[in-house]
Amino acid sequence: MAPPGADRVEVRREIRPPWPFRLRGGGGLDGVLRRRRGGVLERVLHVDDAPAVVRVAQPSAGHVIVGARAARRDVAEEAVARMRFALGVDEDLRPFYERWRDDPLIGPSVRARPHLRVARRPEPFEALAWAICEQLIEYDRAAAIERAILHRLGRRAPDWDGTGTLHDLPAPSRLAGTSPALLQSLDLSAGRSLALVRVAREVACGRVDLRDPDHERGWARLRRIPGVGAWTVEVLALHGQGRHDQLPAGDLAFLKLVGRLRSGGDPAARAGEDDVRALFAPYAGWRGLAAAHALGPRATGGGAALRFAA
Repeated sequence: MAPPGADRVEVRREIRPPWPFRLRGGGGLDGVLRRRRGGVLERVLHVDDAPAVVRVAQPSAGHVIVGARAARRDVAEEAVARMRFALGVDEDLRPFYERWRDDPLIGPSVRARPHLRVARRPEPFEALAWAICEQLIEYDRAAAIERAILHRLGRRAPDWDGTGTLHDLPAPSRLAGTSPALLQSLDLSAGRSLALVRVAREVACGRVDLRDPDHERGWARLRRIPGVGAWTVEVLALHGQGRHDQLPAGDLAFLKLVGRLRSGGDPAARAGEDDVRALFAPYAGWRGLAAAHALGPRATGGGAALRFAA
């Protein structure tokens, strides 16, 4: 790990988004992303286990700056590319806007918030690992578990100024060799602890390549692991692989949303996964983004409500 100083290479990209863009409000509860003074977002990413510190700023509505510092230029360049993917800053959402701006369900949100994007993780394994941590529990508790994993097992690097420390998820190889009992001691359930270790082993040894464009092949292998179901794979697809056509239909936020719609507004109503899938089926290749608009500012509960950029 290169210490802060002149030996680090800095890459800076100034981006003019092709579609309205708004940098999301702050750092996540998991402790990976940090918000600094002036609205700057900062985190560390690892490229083949080499750290790169990334910063993002939006000085004006049509101007986004993404910079990275690393010991090598190729690492910094890759970190910038991954952060651009996570932000969705290069996406042109005009086709979605024109197709659905007058839709009865999501049209008002599409017109009012054309900048809305699905928040992504810059590394697909990050989305997958955290999805396992977030299964069937409240998001606040899941985030506390994620922070515990970061501090016990995660990778560290000096921040941009060299005055603090940033935390990144442990590499798949590290989690693959971790005892499930240790993860249980961090409040992750026994079943999810074992699932996380097994998933990490599949990724670490290359049996599952999360960056392979043939996503479905990897999904099928992951689904054979006990404890990895449709919701987990759909979170990976939408938030880690950029698949707008995928929707984690079993998320509590969507079960509540569709329950309210089907019941005429009963806040206690819950729908089933099939009901959620049926509601968003007409949105074809845009189910994930359509669901983000459907949640709107009324979203309550469930991790999904916190995974979408405002």
